[in-house]
Amino acid sequence: MRIDLIGKTALVTGSTQGIGAAIAAGLARAGARVGINGRGEGSVAMAIERMDAERIGGRLMEGEVVAAPGDVSTDEGCERVLSALPHVDILVNNLGIFGATPALEITDDEWRRYFEVNVLAAVRLTRAYLPGMIERGWGRIQYIASDSAVAVPIEMIHYGMTKTALLAVSRGFAKAAAGSGVTVNSVIAGPTHTGGVEDFVYQLVDNDLPWEEAQRAFMREHRPQSLLQRLIEPEEIANMVVYLSSPLASATTGGAVRVDGGYVDAILP
Repeated sequence: MRIDLIGKTALVTGSTQGIGAAIAAGLARAGARVGINGRGEGSVAMAIERMDAERIGGRLMEGEVVAAPGDVSTDEGCERVLSALPHVDILVNNLGIFGATPALEITDDEWRRYFEVNVLAAVRLTRAYLPGMIERGWGRIQYIASDSAVAVPIEMIHYGMTKTALLAVSRGFAKAAAGSGVTVNSVIAGPTHTGGVEDFVYQLVDNDLPWEEAQRAFMREHRPQSLLQRLIEPEEIANMVVYLSSPLASATTGGAVRVDGGYVDAILP
């Protein structure tokens, strides 16, 4: 199946590492011009260097990558990103924070911070870019949600709350874009293997265990309903995002598409 995004410009928030970096690379391999986003210029430059090294190493990457630094959880950072990329055809709201905190110990400030970063940043960028997409008659907006949106984990209900909110935000903006040629979807990602998740795993299991044993223990003890029975690799999430970003997904909108390894025990989200 050939996915061709040549001539399209994309922005992936939080794309200097992890799932975001995999999504950015996947879009670039499909031919898109991709804005790499992170809070600081240094981390963005390093991410672009890594992607350029992949290109030199022979991994096909037709599209170019450009710097779009800025903390999109703030008005100032959002404006900085908009200055770098005034118009995009594809917006992937990937930025997110997570961490384990006992439910009754989550402070008001933490509730607010999680909402600002995980939800409001995505809303702010959608509000900025969606009108142009509608005017041009084509666009793709995606929100990287999580299995935690549906199966809220007891160790981080503030994170789960924000991912549930993204499902509502996605559905609502899909209605706002109805009939315009713009699709809006959320992607429910399951437990995924990233550096941040490795740290999280070691918060919950014996940190003296080798990684492979720690991962198996984590899935067995804390995510036993996974049908994959392993962590998902970032590229597996990226494959779905690239497809949803393409013309091939023109009839998929207003949906919550699962790449969760069968973690959510339901036929529908």
